[in-house]
Amino acid sequence: MSSTSNSNILTPLLRYEDFSISFGSGRREKFAVSHLDLDIGVGERVALVGESGSGKTLTALAPLRLEPEGAKTSGRILWSGKNAHAGNPPVNLLDLPIQDIREIRGREIAMVFQEPMTALNPLFTIGNQIVEAVQIYQPLISKADCMSAAIDLLKKTGIPEPEKRFYSYPHQLSGGQRQRAMIAMALACKPRLLIADEPTTALDVSLRLQILDLLKELQEESKDHGGMAILLITHDLNLVKHFAHRVAVLNQGNLMEVGPTKQVFEHPDNPYTKALVNSEPVRDLAPVMPLAPVLLKTENLSVSYPGTEATSWFKKSSRHQVLRKVGFELKQGQTIGVIGESGSGKTTLGMAVLGLLGDSAAEITGDVDVLGNDWQKLKPVKRRAMRSSLQVIFQDPFGSLSPRMNVMQIVSEGLDVHFPNLSAEERESRVLDILREVGIDRSALTRYPHEFSGGQRQRIAIARALILKPQILVLDEPTSALDVSIQKQVLALLTELQKKYNLAYLMISHDLAVIRAMSHEVMVLKEGRVVEFGDTETLIKHPRQIYTKELFAAAELT
Repeated sequence: MSSTSNSNILTPLLRYEDFSISFGSGRREKFAVSHLDLDIGVGERVALVGESGSGKTLTALAPLRLEPEGAKTSGRILWSGKNAHAGNPPVNLLDLPIQDIREIRGREIAMVFQEPMTALNPLFTIGNQIVEAVQIYQPLISKADCMSAAIDLLKKTGIPEPEKRFYSYPHQLSGGQRQRAMIAMALACKPRLLIADEPTTALDVSLRLQILDLLKELQEESKDHGGMAILLITHDLNLVKHFAHRVAVLNQGNLMEVGPTKQVFEHPDNPYTKALVNSEPVRDLAPVMPLAPVLLKTENLSVSYPGTEATSWFKKSSRHQVLRKVGFELKQGQTIGVIGESGSGKTTLGMAVLGLLGDSAAEITGDVDVLGNDWQKLKPVKRRAMRSSLQVIFQDPFGSLSPRMNVMQIVSEGLDVHFPNLSAEERESRVLDILREVGIDRSALTRYPHEFSGGQRQRIAIARALILKPQILVLDEPTSALDVSIQKQVLALLTELQKKYNLAYLMISHDLAVIRAMSHEVMVLKEGRVVEFGDTETLIKHPRQIYTKELFAAAELT
């Protein structure tokens, strides 16, 4: 471990001393975090990085005693907190009764969770949830003052029209706005330590930058009441470079290295850290053949939804335009990357191409041509038969795989629909062949999704799509939920499969590094319009539009 582990900390606010978390007992006892020593100083920004299963989130949850049921903790977590101003010694959070921990939660240590839609109550307005946080920790303040404080917090976190958004429900806000609302709730009681668990994973690059800048600004403002420290949990190494003062690297519960961010990234001591730092996806694309046939084509593709407000008593509400006359050609063996901010229409484009908007309130105009067939005018029977040629891989492999089906059932499900005459032996043979292609052992056949890592689940999702021998794959953020090293492996697999089977990919992503590694051409969407389209390297090096320049600049900063 690096010798700089604690040398730069003058005033520890939170200190892990020989801290461990384990599950089970006796020979079956497994350590999720093992003998961790780490300090977080007053006003400091520390990033805790590592792959899935490294113990990052368990380490972050432990000070608030939110570890899962059945977890056993040992060692000490020393907290100076607000009592330190009175000259009191640090307290061991692991020894405190739970009622005392409840007094610390929110007041002294606050947490921003990864997915605001799960953390926010869908039945209450954003304003009410912030008011509730203020009332719990400041019971003597009047309701009017609570509302005023909540609106002020929404304004401070950069939410537009805070007085109006106070009465909005979580589903009525964008992803970035929901995350800002979560930060507003966390800061309601001016905590000394803010723990942010993957606060930007689901956000596009420009929103990531905004959230980081917001946290820095709020930390600077906190100096008036003693200064706030931030513990950032993330697997986004580019984000860490531009945010954290120090970085700690975990691997399978062990602290591999800790030190100043620049030193760890530029001169890592540990082999694991070196591998992690060098996990950028590699561009290894085969060129598109000059006379390659066009497999997917759109012309003037537009999608709109009913508006939420009527213009008058006698007029229907105006429609909300999500896509506006989008046109492109995707050739055999080619990848077109689609980028843009949240709400730019990326996912809607993918769903329209797949023909998955037909049962919604969407109005679709323009042409979608799949393998020479007008996708919009195909009869349902014909379209269903063609679906084997056009498959999709979604962002969240855990959400897209049925928890009640084992791997054999998941991967063979498409065969049952498109090739019902296959015998049981032929079906199993095809499943085993495709699992071998994606690097999954035959022992996985009878196992269920929860028994696999995120990278393995995504490989299973890829196998499910490929077993039908498609010609076109729509990849909707296929690696955003994965760690950088696993992401690199999955992208290398997709590149290898494209070369072997001459597949065409429509890749939707907010990660510029992924787009750069995987795409022959890039389409930039803004408010449903194509603002720029061209060769990937040319576009990244010489963007013409201001919006594109800002998007790429934000990606490099985060």
